[in-house]
Amino acid sequence: MAFDFNIFNNAGLDEDFVEWLVNEQALDVQSQFGRLWEYYHNRMYDTTASVALDKMSDDSARNYIQGQEYGLPARITGIVRNSATGLLGGRTVPDIQRKEVVIENDISWRINAMVDFLFGKGVTVISKSPDESRRREIEQILKQVFAANGGVQFFQDMAVLGAIYGFVDCLIRPDQTIFEHFNNTSSLHPNTTTQSRPPFNKVLDLASGCGLELIEVPRALPILNEKDYKKIIYYVQHFNRQKNSVAMQGNFLTRLLSGKDSSANRETVSITEIISPKFWQQYENKILVAEGVNILGQVPVVHIQNIAQPYYYEGLSDVEPLIPLQDELNTRLSDRASRITFQAFKMYLAKGIEGIENRAVAPGRMWCTDNPDASIQAFGGDTATPSEDMHIMEIREAMDKTSGVTPVVAGVLKGKTGNLTSAVALRMTLMGMLSKTERKQNAYGEGIKKIAQMIMQLLDAAKIYSTEPQDRNFDVLFPSPLPENTTEKLQEAKLKAELGIDKQQILKELGYE
Repeated sequence: MAFDFNIFNNAGLDEDFVEWLVNEQALDVQSQFGRLWEYYHNRMYDTTASVALDKMSDDSARNYIQGQEYGLPARITGIVRNSATGLLGGRTVPDIQRKEVVIENDISWRINAMVDFLFGKGVTVISKSPDESRRREIEQILKQVFAANGGVQFFQDMAVLGAIYGFVDCLIRPDQTIFEHFNNTSSLHPNTTTQSRPPFNKVLDLASGCGLELIEVPRALPILNEKDYKKIIYYVQHFNRQKNSVAMQGNFLTRLLSGKDSSANRETVSITEIISPKFWQQYENKILVAEGVNILGQVPVVHIQNIAQPYYYEGLSDVEPLIPLQDELNTRLSDRASRITFQAFKMYLAKGIEGIENRAVAPGRMWCTDNPDASIQAFGGDTATPSEDMHIMEIREAMDKTSGVTPVVAGVLKGKTGNLTSAVALRMTLMGMLSKTERKQNAYGEGIKKIAQMIMQLLDAAKIYSTEPQDRNFDVLFPSPLPENTTEKLQEAKLKAELGIDKQQILKELGYE
């Protein structure tokens, strides 16, 4: 069946265009962003899953491959890969066997370090409502909503997705209890727009049903305004969902003889969801299964760019610029491992000794022959390669400069302890990391403000907690990621109090409620 968008009653949403998004554009999006995830996660795959890896029986090969092997040359892997065949496919190269493959994931720890600096200590959302009592209630409501959606982990997941893909979308999705409250209130007071709000403990319970869903980028297909790429007019997401059932193919005897396990055929369903400012629909395998009213009155999605990229919906990924350097590092490490395999252990060339090919080289063994010209020649052994070591070190330094994350962030000092004897020296050493973190604090801070505003708008529209526009202004406080001197912080707080800064604001900056 095809899509039916009569509920939206808007010529701006075309069924054929959405069909193209789901059938064609979605595949390109999944291929593009899926590669970024593979380089971050570097997932391990069993080689039995690929028929193209028939050369894995080589003595130097292992029984698994990793995600970052996609970027290694065919002279190492023995397989030519492309975007169509992916990691588990490809064309084998004649006369080339798989070499020693070494993968050192220098991307993952850098991304995790960025997230630790940005959200390692969490954040504090501060209301700027002119009413003090309302400020406290709003902050308590927001704290309840964020806690119900994972707390600090929610912000860390947001930063991980943004760093990998270049942007992250947060969908504000009310649960059934909020819809029921809205419908019940509307039926009791059909001719009024404002009613007495429920008790505050009831407000907190209902607010917990305000879901914050971080959309996985490969499933996101936003429809943007043709004249302004910053405005989302419809939000479409398309993905496959696994079901708690098994699709049986053939009878039990047939499956037993074929060696297949029933658990290998778990049923999946294709989900397509379309959200407009007023309505939403959900399809399973292009069959409409649910639709309803969007009580918020706007597309409930907050878009956050990881690093700003002008004229593009997508931001700049922290993974993408590191991929070529990561491939070069893995290539050189694999070359070195292959060289060590040949040079680190002595090998022997025996001449004129009968049956030597069936005898093992081991202590206590003796070979005898009547051939006076017989000989055994040893060769091999490791040799120094300073140019190779220098090249690998320069690749790592290039990754440090590209990412802004140095080994010092991960606690690897490398003899630089003398440079870290003061807070100023530490800041100078981490200048690149701190400047990038500050830039991200501005981007993600604005996104968190918009999420908080949309939460309060939803609760107001659902007639749970009424607010005015001036009540929906917020500040986001990021604690310093560096170790701090408590005495200095207290002295700074004392000076702020003498300047007349609000006492509650100072306590929040110190981490006190």
